[in-house]
Amino acid sequence: MSDLAVGENYRVMNVEEVIFDLADVSPVIRLAENEPPHRRIEIPIALLDAQAIHGVLSGKSQPRPGTGELLSGVLQRLNATVIDVRIVRYELNIYFAELDVMTQTGRESFDCRTSDGIALALRQRVPAPILCAEGILN
Repeated sequence: MSDLAVGENYRVMNVEEVIFDLADVSPVIRLAENEPPHRRIEIPIALLDAQAIHGVLSGKSQPRPGTGELLSGVLQRLNATVIDVRIVRYELNIYFAELDVMTQTGRESFDCRTSDGIALALRQRVPAPILCAEGILN
């Protein structure tokens, strides 16, 4: 079931950087709006997720596929495409996301960790859009 709020506006976001700060508990992925006013959000993510996303951004591949690479390969082999990842809400310091996938039988939406959705969106032949509910940015 989708958490998509009726009438919610979404803004296209770009991955600005993955921040590794040894003084902080976890790495952070910084997203910025594609268009003015260029608001930003920083999402704490697990170290392995940060390393995987950083690898995608820098064009580095691992000798063996990680979970993101595996799922991306499975989707491609099944002729399924990630349409977008939507950051739908923010509660108790947690960002919630949904992954939209187009399959041969139609569009499917899956609840996902924000970092997993971003990693999959970036791994598409043409990177899928990362969207954020405007209410979160306000």
